[in-house]
Amino acid sequence: MDTMTTETTQPYATPPTVNNAGFAILTTLRNYGVDAIFGIPGTHNLEFYRHLVALGIRPVTTRHEQGAGYGADGWAQQKGLPGVVITTSGPGLLNALSAAGTAYCESRPLIILSPGVPEGGEFADIGSLHETKDASAAAGAIMEWSRRVHSATEAVQAVHDAFELFRYGRPRPVHIEVPLNVLEGLSDCPVELLDAKPVRTGKTADPELLKVASNLLRGAARPVILAGGGSTRVGAGLAELAELLQAPVVTTLNGKGSLAESHPLSLGSDIRLPAAQLLCNEADVLLVIGSKVGESELWGGTLTPQGSVIRLDILASQAHKNVDSDVALIGDAAVVVPQLTTELANLRRETTDLATVRETLRSQARALSPVLSRIAEEAASVLPANTIVGGDSSQITYLGTASFIPHELPHSLLYTPAYATLGYGLPASIGAKIAAPERPVVCILGDGALMFAVQELMTAVEQGLDLVVVCVDNGGYAEIRANEEDRDITPVGVDLVQPDWAALATAFGGTGHRLSDATDFAPTLTDSLERGGLQLIHVPLHLFTTTTSDSHS
Repeated sequence: MDTMTTETTQPYATPPTVNNAGFAILTTLRNYGVDAIFGIPGTHNLEFYRHLVALGIRPVTTRHEQGAGYGADGWAQQKGLPGVVITTSGPGLLNALSAAGTAYCESRPLIILSPGVPEGGEFADIGSLHETKDASAAAGAIMEWSRRVHSATEAVQAVHDAFELFRYGRPRPVHIEVPLNVLEGLSDCPVELLDAKPVRTGKTADPELLKVASNLLRGAARPVILAGGGSTRVGAGLAELAELLQAPVVTTLNGKGSLAESHPLSLGSDIRLPAAQLLCNEADVLLVIGSKVGESELWGGTLTPQGSVIRLDILASQAHKNVDSDVALIGDAAVVVPQLTTELANLRRETTDLATVRETLRSQARALSPVLSRIAEEAASVLPANTIVGGDSSQITYLGTASFIPHELPHSLLYTPAYATLGYGLPASIGAKIAAPERPVVCILGDGALMFAVQELMTAVEQGLDLVVVCVDNGGYAEIRANEEDRDITPVGVDLVQPDWAALATAFGGTGHRLSDATDFAPTLTDSLERGGLQLIHVPLHLFTTTTSDSHS
């Protein structure tokens, strides 16, 4: 998150029609600023749904609970608040756990609310509706925590604890299971406990270590900043620090846009490319902000810095993860980066010229896939600068849009580089558009990824959203096909029959476009943005494989 939203609503004063635990929980969420939830009404969760309209919370009914989780993720990234999902018991909760796993892996805030078996019915094994052996344990196995509460007061306290985690710790998903008898029973929660907790200043770093770090940076001739997902909290402070140091800034994909990619010190989100890794390895001081430097971000490369390493992270457990640090600054990056800037005040450096390394990175990115890079560059040529681009675990994302569509703001590329799930891009784009209706949202993904969540096209239409979906059709799972061929496996299970994508979009109530010529792509994308509503552009990859221009070869 760029920052957890600091403004909260005034305590909600409208008397409930039914003062039960469901009302207490949702009132607390509303008082923190949550004005949309994602989920599917079910037999056991209706006492959550009873209160949504009265509280001014927009219900977004997805067509699968996994889509609800990914929609909540896209919403959260724009709002600076946790996404909230309401599931029913049993299968509803379990359907949402892939989204919970994504939020855990990518360090994103998510609250899942679900009903549970009544108190006294645990492990009964009597064949009741949606009976599950231990739903809370299942959720807790992949989330930061899962709590089965026993009163409305305990449930509301769990909400406060979740916001404490999201605001001041490493954002990760949590689950609150409310037994049916508690959910439907009279609330015991004092009204004053429903108010949002005031925001405190984030954790500062150790002053002595700050001096050590700032002295290292002051003396560096070739400093480099590697900005991860934790850097999106920093805002303008990252540009100020980079400018003082005249340090190139490379980001991970989760950190993309933490420094505007039009900034002369930005090298984009290409840490997975050899030229970016070499730059980091040859730095005399490498400052890593909010990243575990995971192997999924490095694509088989390695970071072995020859100079000093400063790690800035909210958790001490990250100080030596994957890359050892010489100095560990443990604190909130939004607080610590300005502290570093203050320590480095009056530093004067010659302007850093990054033209050569920037062109090397673009050449390396194009070499991964000249065809997909061309599609991404053509999209970039017509997209407004503030466009949110939804992505998926698709080749068009990680070989195309991630490198070739620049972003000025964080969370403008919706993607899951570590968990690498399919089916994320479309519902995440829906959630983002609901949260930020003033910004264009374009979901660019592969046919395999779109089929994982194709039912959510109906959600976009039902919600009345202006959303463009670009389906880049490579005929199935092309990445896995290549993996099979690399192992001398005759391709199996990867060449897939395709629907008529344009007709499918029209059947859902949108407008479908069939490309028959590569030159029509950019004009069709421009037209689709202007038309509004759900627009789907089917882009057969073969149209571009024979027309890739010499400039991209």
